[in-house]
Amino acid sequence: MDFKKISNELSVAAQIETKDVAQIAHAGFRAILCNRPDGEGADQPLYDEIARAAKAFGLEARFLPVTSGVVTDDAAEEFATLMRELPGPVLAYCRTGTRSATLWSLSQAKTSPPADILATTSAAGFDMSGVVRRIVNGGVTPTDTGDAKFDVVIVGGGAAGISVASSLRARQPELEIALLDPADVHYYQPGWTMVGGGIFEAQTTARTMASLIPRGVHWIRSAVAAFEPDNNAVVLDGCRVVKYDRLIVCPGLKLDWGAVEGLTETLGKNGVTSNYRYDLAPYTWELVKGLKSGRALFTQPPMPIKCAGAPQKALYLSGDYWFRNSTLDKINIQFMNAGGVLFGIKDYVPALESYVKKYRASLNFFHNLIAVDGPRKTATFRISEPDQDPRDVEVEFDMMHVCPPQKAPDFIRVSPLADAAGWIDVDPNTLRHKVYDNIWSLGDVMNAPNAKTAAAARIQAPIVAENIANDIAGKSPSASYNGYGSCPLTVERGKIVLAEFGYGGTLLPSFPKWLIDGTRPTRAAWLLKEQLLPPIYWKAMLRGKEWLAKPERVSAQ
Repeated sequence: MDFKKISNELSVAAQIETKDVAQIAHAGFRAILCNRPDGEGADQPLYDEIARAAKAFGLEARFLPVTSGVVTDDAAEEFATLMRELPGPVLAYCRTGTRSATLWSLSQAKTSPPADILATTSAAGFDMSGVVRRIVNGGVTPTDTGDAKFDVVIVGGGAAGISVASSLRARQPELEIALLDPADVHYYQPGWTMVGGGIFEAQTTARTMASLIPRGVHWIRSAVAAFEPDNNAVVLDGCRVVKYDRLIVCPGLKLDWGAVEGLTETLGKNGVTSNYRYDLAPYTWELVKGLKSGRALFTQPPMPIKCAGAPQKALYLSGDYWFRNSTLDKINIQFMNAGGVLFGIKDYVPALESYVKKYRASLNFFHNLIAVDGPRKTATFRISEPDQDPRDVEVEFDMMHVCPPQKAPDFIRVSPLADAAGWIDVDPNTLRHKVYDNIWSLGDVMNAPNAKTAAAARIQAPIVAENIANDIAGKSPSASYNGYGSCPLTVERGKIVLAEFGYGGTLLPSFPKWLIDGTRPTRAAWLLKEQLLPPIYWKAMLRGKEWLAKPERVSAQ
């Protein structure tokens, strides 16, 4: 791995893995300092995993998590304190090393000239000019002028961000568009259920971000720190500023692993797994194949979560494997759901209940996972039934698939764009912000009452693109979102219940009933999920080809 030396006492690195700790110790480091919050990336090991590996090699480890782009003066001071207290030399790391270098730069600002800080970090490969501007401005980032200016700025390079960039580019090729995202890899997250079920290989769900950014769109590989909507400005990591005429916000949501006590310490071992993380989905399949008897728990946290059917998809595919291998009679399947129903749209429940019966799974409603003890293989659930006092129950397990609690990213929740619950506040039909009329949002992070699925983003992207094109032309929005979302429920290997619905639970099937009856399991829906949807995602949705997704005009212009 690549250590970038800042001083005799400090080097920085990009995200490390547990297997790197031996090399770190061999290189002479005596301490590791993590500056990256848990749950930022789907393929990111947790700090506790790194800390345990460090302890095994006699290294000290400390956790000073910093949200990308939000390096505070207090964090810089704490960094300086840790540098004094920890035995050196120290290796600090984050996603790319930039946050660690930024913390060092700010911690040195009171004693070193800006030119020296710039020279030192530049020699290590980091540009700290944005941080120096913040320092010389007393910690305040000026937003009256920007470092760059674009017609449209898109925050987030996931399914929603790349799709809306492509759709907008197809309509208005002359626009100067910037897409802001620090990630190097883009994931087809709907495929992780299939990885956990032994159908897909994990690597088929990942591609480089550079290969997917639409031609002509400026990719700014930086995280967003804050929004200044009154100044039409986005503040980036390092306190650089990008100005816009119109803004689209779609960074996805945050998986809050730390909200469950003990979960981070045991993920990926002790029989605890999750298809919500790229590196853990293969472990799900390993556990399913290896379990011959015992209790298997499948958890679902309080809503909202991305793809609300995903927790029970893992249950069904696991149960199907045990059924086909004649071990189901020795396995006790328990579905632990913080909600009160199996699925929110009643039309699909009978088909799902038939599979719950087939796999002899017990449904435990109002059970919210609050703690895990991996070595003891016990999970604690808080039961919050209506009109009853909450109570806790401890359940033993041999395997547990966890769906983590989820919320909007921190930089969204504290922004002027968010509602009281922390989600981007939009009109549910036009997806335009309710306060700032040059801002739109789509995907998982906005507050429209729809299912948070990739299928929803596929429909939303052309609607936002169409309405922005109207706005540029001086017209009112002409495209309306009906709340469409889709959840292909993999009830067995070879059959799927294709749930498609909109606002208010209205069924919105894409196909005639004779081809795919979404209320019952069909082979055709399975072929759609397994063979058609991945190429549609990569080659159509992300490229602005709006197959079955062209926005319907709702008013004449």
